[in-house]
Amino acid sequence: MNAKARLAAVLPARPHGESGWVGRVLTTGVVIAVLATARPDDHRVWIVLSAGLALFMAGTALMATRKHVALGLLTAVAVIGAATAGVDDSNALALVLVAVSDIAVMQFLRDGVVRGNRPIVAATICTAAAYAVSAWWFGHPDSWFFSQLLWTAVLIAFGLNRRQYEVQARQTEQLLEQSRLARSEHARAAALEERGRIARDLHDVLAHSLGALSVQLEVAEALLEERGDTAGALDRIRRSRRLAVQGLAEARNAVAALRADEVPELSHAIAVLAEQHENDHGTAVRLTVLGESQRSESGVTVALLGAAREALTNAAKHAPGQAVDVELAYGDGVRLSVRNKGATSGEGFGLTGMRERLALVGGTLTAGPDGDDWLVVAEVGDE
Repeated sequence: MNAKARLAAVLPARPHGESGWVGRVLTTGVVIAVLATARPDDHRVWIVLSAGLALFMAGTALMATRKHVALGLLTAVAVIGAATAGVDDSNALALVLVAVSDIAVMQFLRDGVVRGNRPIVAATICTAAAYAVSAWWFGHPDSWFFSQLLWTAVLIAFGLNRRQYEVQARQTEQLLEQSRLARSEHARAAALEERGRIARDLHDVLAHSLGALSVQLEVAEALLEERGDTAGALDRIRRSRRLAVQGLAEARNAVAALRADEVPELSHAIAVLAEQHENDHGTAVRLTVLGESQRSESGVTVALLGAAREALTNAAKHAPGQAVDVELAYGDGVRLSVRNKGATSGEGFGLTGMRERLALVGGTLTAGPDGDDWLVVAEVGDE
């Protein structure tokens, strides 16, 4: 269902081109009161006035449902009233005025848009012709003819003004509903995006850890069953335990990020991690941030934080007491480097996991000796 169909479905079915039942009932009452004061010399005029009043009541009742029928009836009322207006004290002008004002109010739509003023133009021409015939037949001067036209023009202007008001009110209602639908679609898109982000974060944290844990346990089982290698199996189980602990820590970190109103800013999160490392191990951690800090996607933040945590953990394990330099550089992406003195470790399972997790967000991780230091570099470029 497209936006236009949804808009038509939610907007209330409201008739166009009518000023409301209360207004029409009051107008009819006024017309009846005015005609009741008429004192035409020819009593046959009462038949014409009664017929005109009946046609007016039928036409005004059908304005909301049968607009073309109502147009025909109201035009007939205007013509009959204009032709009878030349009779002294007939008050037939009242029929003309209410009929043309109702015609001017009516909205004839095409594709939901008001199309032109042809109905009121045609009705005005017919009414003017009837005025001319009445003026000629009953011997009225030109001033009478033009005064009738003036009154008719005033009521037509009133009706057109009323129609314009109704059109603007309808357009305002449609714009408000379109705005509400747009906000609803925006909220829905935001919810879908958030769900996708959560799914990516959970996949980044759990898929690799649980998959690798399963592989390690399968290898341990095979070592025991096929080779009876208890030492090898025990080593795999220890790796599995470390993997489980690491995965649990990363899962907690991801959940904390998801529960926050926003994903934590990366430089701040690494500063907190560095402070925790100093407090836990009594080792200085020097943090340098280069470039203008930028907010990263949640998956990137979690992956880089995991890489920083793994590098700091290895530094504390293999080079205890040695200072650690952490550098976070922003440019065409994000580059995190962790440097410590001394050879820390070869290609361990933790770094392999970090490399694979960074690959899931389009990043890379390298680790190895750099002179007398051990350097870990994690990079994620702009997409």
